[in-house]
Amino acid sequence: MIPLTGRLARLGDPLSFLLPWLAPRLTHLRNGSRRHPLRIAIRDSRSDPVRARQAVRELATDEQAHIVITMAGTQVLPAVVDACEELQVPCVSTTFPWQAYVHRPGAEEHQRFAWTYHFAWGLDDIATVFAEMWERLGATQTVGCLWNDDLQGRLLRHDRDGFAPVARKRGHTLIDPGGYREPAIDLSDHVDQLRRHGADIVTSAATAADLTLFHRQAHRSGLHPRLITCSRWLAYPHTGAAGSEELAQARVGTLVYWTPHHPYRSSLDGTTAADLATAYQQVTGNPWLQPLGLAHALIEVAHHALTRAADPTDRCAIAQAISSTRIATMAGSLDWTSGPTPNIALVPLVGGQWQPTSRGQELALVTNTGLPEVPITADLMSAR
Repeated sequence: MIPLTGRLARLGDPLSFLLPWLAPRLTHLRNGSRRHPLRIAIRDSRSDPVRARQAVRELATDEQAHIVITMAGTQVLPAVVDACEELQVPCVSTTFPWQAYVHRPGAEEHQRFAWTYHFAWGLDDIATVFAEMWERLGATQTVGCLWNDDLQGRLLRHDRDGFAPVARKRGHTLIDPGGYREPAIDLSDHVDQLRRHGADIVTSAATAADLTLFHRQAHRSGLHPRLITCSRWLAYPHTGAAGSEELAQARVGTLVYWTPHHPYRSSLDGTTAADLATAYQQVTGNPWLQPLGLAHALIEVAHHALTRAADPTDRCAIAQAISSTRIATMAGSLDWTSGPTPNIALVPLVGGQWQPTSRGQELALVTNTGLPEVPITADLMSAR
């Protein structure tokens, strides 16, 4: 299932490219001594939770899908997960922190899902990466938090699995003025509180539009943070986007989970990360983007599960195969036998920063503690 239309449509670009690009390799699969035909059915989630549930039902009942793969946002993915659990169809998903999968609305504490599996990073991993960037500017920092009042913001503040406890444990002081509703209309109260508390760094998970609004109001009020770290303003090149020139001056730091520099290969045919990025650019005419690696890994995991299942035509056997999967993919080594919680495989993170070059804004790698095999390509830049 792909968000072909709606606000998440850009997130659907990688799968829209990969499915036809990989089609010659996906006509059949071999399970043991038997060769099985493989058919791919596509549905558009329209970036909407209600439509996503309907799309899962169409795939499960009309198409008789044996497995569903998806990339979605924090509103759409919970709907997909619930629908797949209800209809008892295996599902593999990715693209946002595992806490939003495990603690989604309506989910019971410590619930073990029977049919759905997710791979990504955690809010705690984001906090570790961001804190390392802050510490490049000084041992401990006073950090302002620009977090919304939705599920995302609540999880960032979670006292056990969230971002906040990890950052505080490293000695940083977090100033949290409270959540704001998206899309933001006025963030001046947040700006005033952060200025009064001397927040020299700001961390956020805001949309590009809300982050631009904050940056504009902050500068008008005299708040000039040396660094902004933002986990949502991360995946796509921002040249030409609304507010991109203004945010460029903020030297936004972000998390990085995939680049052409990552030492990853496809389990399907050995294609390297660099090869994949080049092919995407040549075919689409667009720059590579981080979700490309995750999208490729989704297809690899589904293919692996179908080839390893005791019966590739039985949904229960496929789900059991995913639960024991350990595989090296285009997104790195994924292991569902040792995740932080059941049904989760982790993706390592490094630190990046959007920096100006002669070709426009480019994502530089500025920390690599989480994955030393990825080379640092630039020093962290302060906004002042």
